[in-house]
Amino acid sequence: MRAKFFLIISFCIIFSISSIVETRELSIQQLEERKKADLERKKAREKRGKKNFQKKISITTDVVFISKEREVPPVLSNLDPILEDEGFYGVKLAIEDNLTTGRFLGHDYKAEFHRVLLDEDIGIEFKKLMKKGKKFFVVDFNHNELLSLMKIPGIEEVLIFNTRAKSDSLRNEECRKNFFHIAPSYSILSDALTQYLVKKKWKKWFLVTGPKKNDRLYADALKKSAKKFNIKIKDQKTWDFTSDLRRTAGKEVPIFTKTSNYDVLVVADEAGEFGEYLAYRTWDPRPVVGTQGLKPNSWHRTHEQWGATQMQNRFRRESGRWMTEVDYHSWTAVRAIGESITRTNSNNVRDVQEYMLGDKFGLGAYKGVKVSFRSWNGQLRQPVLLAAPRSMVSVSPQDGYIHPVSELDTLGKDRPESSCKF
Repeated sequence: MRAKFFLIISFCIIFSISSIVETRELSIQQLEERKKADLERKKAREKRGKKNFQKKISITTDVVFISKEREVPPVLSNLDPILEDEGFYGVKLAIEDNLTTGRFLGHDYKAEFHRVLLDEDIGIEFKKLMKKGKKFFVVDFNHNELLSLMKIPGIEEVLIFNTRAKSDSLRNEECRKNFFHIAPSYSILSDALTQYLVKKKWKKWFLVTGPKKNDRLYADALKKSAKKFNIKIKDQKTWDFTSDLRRTAGKEVPIFTKTSNYDVLVVADEAGEFGEYLAYRTWDPRPVVGTQGLKPNSWHRTHEQWGATQMQNRFRRESGRWMTEVDYHSWTAVRAIGESITRTNSNNVRDVQEYMLGDKFGLGAYKGVKVSFRSWNGQLRQPVLLAAPRSMVSVSPQDGYIHPVSELDTLGKDRPESSCKF
């Protein structure tokens, strides 16, 4: 397989981190100083020689991160970076974390990074990796690409960790027992947002949906959440303008948003083509929430609680940029693999799979509570961060929402609602 951005690499990194409590985010200068200090410590370790495992290596686990090259659409703003390394540093840091325990248990971890080019077939390239004996795959694929993996003969013999696709159907009628979903589904995100809007008593919505498939999927989830929490959708419109909003937003948005009285404008614009231009331009002065404005996220750069500041700074020292959701999902997936192998003392696919889906699995993931997988569909249950571009606003599930098993199961489709049949 040819690699355009990622080289196929295998590494085993032993990394020691000093315990430093930060109360605020580090500046670029401080990050560079830390990076320089990290490099000096690395050189010192290399001079002393490679630190040996405390026990003889008994288990070696290869984790494969695989992504797909994509045609890059025009960005909404020149401020938006075009990232081609999402997931890479998340996996790298997670391998380091796994080895912190693995050194003492004799468990070694290695990572390979692959990128499928535009003219390459995902199925063919994936089969090549399976023939090499790879068993654990962290994938940055969309909905249709994941469906194509499900058709590969023998795919049930490996574990797949989804870091991007949010479609509810992947967790329901199209679910597979060996497919684990780190990314929250649309229904989880919409429920998390709706719980907060109910708390604020913003119960009359104006829903604006973009023209693309993912926009419609998100909008459908929002409608179901509205029904679930007794919300009134006063009006619905589809954004189908094709003009350059950077020049015409001041004229088109007020007319488009002139409608019956509502409390909040809820937007479903996954690609970010128009949502940013709705705020401050609506006919009536109303907050904007959804994919823009106040947004539900699995990870956000403003998140600082429960040790997240240290994770943010550590990631920035390594990568030179902010940690994205795909980065966080990749880190979580590799850590989940490591945690399961540590507890079961086995990297057998069946042992790891059964442990992850069991009641004993729990992983600290900088969210205040341990995250775990839903046994009925492989979805990671986790708190959802509600954040504006530069401010953390709240965390869902909101206070008062109770559940017999876990309050996290008040988000998304619970077991009785699920159509997943393993």
